Amino acid sequence: MAFTLRQLQFFVAAAEAGSVSGAARALSISQSSVTEAIRALEDDLGVTLFDRQARGLLITHKGSAFLRHARQILSDVATARTAFRDEAETATGRLSLGVTSLVAGYVLSDILSRFRHAFPRVDLNVIEDSGEYLQHLLIGGELDVAVLLTSSVRDRMALQVETLLVSPYRLWLPLGHPLAQQEAIALDELAGQPLIQLMVDEIEESTRRLTAALPVKPEIAFRTRSVEAVRSLVATGAGLAILPSLVYRPWSLEGDRIEIRDVSGDLPTVQVGLAWRRGAPLSPPALNFIRSAQSNIPNL
Repeated sequence: MAFTLRQLQFFVAAAEAGSVSGAARALSISQSSVTEAIRALEDDLGVTLFDRQARGLLITHKGSAFLRHARQILSDVATARTAFRDEAETATGRLSLGVTSLVAGYVLSDILSRFRHAFPRVDLNVIEDSGEYLQHLLIGGELDVAVLLTSSVRDRMALQVETLLVSPYRLWLPLGHPLAQQEAIALDELAGQPLIQLMVDEIEESTRRLTAALPVKPEIAFRTRSVEAVRSLVATGAGLAILPSLVYRPWSLEGDRIEIRDVSGDLPTVQVGLAWRRGAPLSPPALNFIRSAQSNIPNL
């Protein structure tokens, strides 16, 4: 698999910051996203780009050599965008876009605002529905592109899929909870704890598989389709939640603090990205939307 612009951006940010945490802060993304991107880049290149040390990252000789290439590539891409900006602003057409409810609230706005800014004269028709129904519309030619959880796309023969970001599951806790004293929490420490379960997309099934593996099953204190309800319930001490960091925010609507911690063990991830009908010609607006989404990193 060829490396991506996002991996190059993460690599350059890590090299400049000298640490994964510094790169994550600079890019407003999770540390795990930076770590995974650098690891994938090293696997693709077949070289070690950084020596991992207790106090951060030390770039290797080969890493320094590749850093020059990475900066040049990103500079060339920025120049190309500028060259075509005037042409983009006059582009017209219609784009039929599908999105799932979870993605609509946490990923789409950033992607869509950038696309609208670059292509202000393209008419947009956005449909929000379940991932399964959006896949049906894509295959039937009723949608051009969908932004959804790509990890739940079933028919890979009919649909072309590209993942934009990978979000790990984390544990949500109220302020002052005893488990919040730990940086990382073992999965079996959740046995017997009350859990708040989000019943949206594939998250419900992922959480069920996680809790089924525990020797002592946690009590499901509340089931809801609302992320805001999960936030409020966790913040007020009604229970804990295991959810993707994608949907984490540090405050509930009532202004109560929510802590987040890593969970050790084999946890799933949520993959968010694009899907479109395989083999079908893409309209210029659809092609431009895909390119715009590929070149911009949604914030986690």
